[in-house]
Amino acid sequence: MTERHRFLLQLHLRHVDALAATLAEIDAEVDRDLDPFRQAVRLLRTIPGVSDLTAQVIVSEIGTDMSRFPTAGHLISWAGLCPRNDESAGKRRSTRLRKGAPWLKTTLVQCAWAASHKKDSYLQSQFQRLRHRRGPKKAICAVAASILTAAYHMLRDGTFYQDLGANHLDHMSAETRANRLVRQIAKLGFTCTIIPATAGTVSV
Repeated sequence: MTERHRFLLQLHLRHVDALAATLAEIDAEVDRDLDPFRQAVRLLRTIPGVSDLTAQVIVSEIGTDMSRFPTAGHLISWAGLCPRNDESAGKRRSTRLRKGAPWLKTTLVQCAWAASHKKDSYLQSQFQRLRHRRGPKKAICAVAASILTAAYHMLRDGTFYQDLGANHLDHMSAETRANRLVRQIAKLGFTCTIIPATAGTVSV
């Protein structure tokens, strides 16, 4: 190592130290400003995939007053996590997401990827089910929307996250599942009538 190399390394190290000091100042300032929102961050951290930093980002983007949004669906639409209403003659031409809030959307998608690896959780189960039918990108956006829905209710009610469990989707009512199957059969060009098992069998 020559003297020139040592000189350049010293310059780089001083630059790294300066950046580290700047980041420390920024973190301290953010921490001071976080005091009014610390409880909200604590609540959101209980959601699978949401870290302390991402919880802070979510709070900074949507705030803590959920009365601004009549329903969780309005918040999801504002965030850009629902498909655009792009239809013509009754046919949907695009299912791409709305633009929405880019920082919030990016953060929620990152949280969703982390949550999709949480074993025996509702969010992982949701991702696995949708991935096979709609692909991983749409599945992860659906998980992100579920995280934001949970955040809406938690901030509105001041409650911690309650995982529905990996088997929640299996416990859907029989009627709901049957109606979904009827729609799938109709898409294949058939019609069917649902009759309760106690009264007879399904006629096709």
